[in-house]
Amino acid sequence: MWRSLFELSNNRKMSYQRQLREMIVTAILDKKLPLEIPLPSSRELARHLGIARNTVVLAYQQLIDEGYLISRERSGYYIDQTLLGGRVNHHQVTEKLNDVQPNWNKHIKYRPSQQQNIVKPSDWQNYSYPFLSGQLDPKLFPVSDWRECCRQALSVSDIEDVTPDHIDTDDPLLIEQIQARILPRRGVWASRDEILITMGAQQAVYILADLLISKDSRIGMENPGYTDAHNIFSLKSEQVIPLAIDNDGVVPGADMNSCEFVFVTPSHQSPTTSTMPLARRKQLLDDAEKHDFLIIEDDYESEINFVGEPTPALKSLDKHNRVIYIGSLSKTLAPGLRIGYMIASQELIAEARALRRLMIRHPATNNQRLVALFLSMGHHDSLIHRLSETYRERWQIMGDALNKYLPESTRKPSFGGTSYWVEVPPQVDTRELKKRAREVSILIESGDIWFMEDNPPQNFFRLGYSSIASNRIEPGIKLLAALIHEML
Repeated sequence: MWRSLFELSNNRKMSYQRQLREMIVTAILDKKLPLEIPLPSSRELARHLGIARNTVVLAYQQLIDEGYLISRERSGYYIDQTLLGGRVNHHQVTEKLNDVQPNWNKHIKYRPSQQQNIVKPSDWQNYSYPFLSGQLDPKLFPVSDWRECCRQALSVSDIEDVTPDHIDTDDPLLIEQIQARILPRRGVWASRDEILITMGAQQAVYILADLLISKDSRIGMENPGYTDAHNIFSLKSEQVIPLAIDNDGVVPGADMNSCEFVFVTPSHQSPTTSTMPLARRKQLLDDAEKHDFLIIEDDYESEINFVGEPTPALKSLDKHNRVIYIGSLSKTLAPGLRIGYMIASQELIAEARALRRLMIRHPATNNQRLVALFLSMGHHDSLIHRLSETYRERWQIMGDALNKYLPESTRKPSFGGTSYWVEVPPQVDTRELKKRAREVSILIESGDIWFMEDNPPQNFFRLGYSSIASNRIEPGIKLLAALIHEML
């Protein structure tokens, strides 16, 4: 019995002591260990597992401290039977009566699962050439700096700060650091009651859609544009209006002026990476004032700018509180942390905070504190500097490789970011190219999903360089170009 239950692995990323503790806890909670028989002695179990006896002793002691085991003098270690009390003895229902199942088509009011979404393989790191945007090269993550912040966050004072229910408030240290370290980089200034922490930028978009958009609202969106925002807005209104873009970003005009809200990505247009110049930004703000519409600015890659001076955020130029500013740390720190923020008028933030409380109360305070410490210690500014240098190198390598192996393609001018938007001859269907590329360990993103029309162009694709090492870019582009030439 012990041999079947206790078997350590050298491949798991955890210590033997932690593995042993986990196996014993699992066996106890799954009722696979007899209550009346003692566990093996520390010496016996250590010999069976081929590990130091002290490792077993420490694991047993921790389980005693946590109430899983009790030690009986001269008898051994036993399961503490009181731990298993208070559980319902109920067997899983295996027989299902199909004739009484709910009619889900009647009850489900809309189906987000049927929308087109950007989907990336969960095992993308196993591919040789992952040209994906929105994913980060694990080697670029600042492990030592993050560990330092984790250790600091485990101090008694910090734990006492983050464990209570904050109801609808945010970590004051994180708000302070966003004011001091993040917003000034974009020329934006905001008071505490004009800032809301969100579970990534995407939650901010959803909250705004819930608060501001009705079935009669007209929402202008860049075309091509951010797919997830389009999907969110489409759940609320059928009047999501495509707005044309050029090399300077979204094009002002009658379509835009007839909207109630306009969603834009001026720093690096999603997905083309075009940067909106200052003159266009001022025109957009003037039109918003003249025609009474609001602007939602998603500044998703604002920090990654390595060609020329960065253009001020729309929000920094806003004199009439018409810009709602959204940002996140996904593109610089890690997408899995889900820390974003919204900057808007005090009145709107108050309503957004009340709505967020109904959804999740507030983002996890331990994550907020970790990010706040990361910012306060200067690690984030240092990381942005390193990322900018690395991405500039990869941007240059990818641009040179595209010119060398795929000269017939065209790219919009970009001044930073983490990807190229590539147009190939019309006879190349990039959906098929995506399938063929994956078969030879290349990951790309076909461009059709970013367009809003029913029959989008099929000869665009996005090449990201945030997730691929510099020395893999040229050989990957060479192989991809060969596939494209086969389709011409």
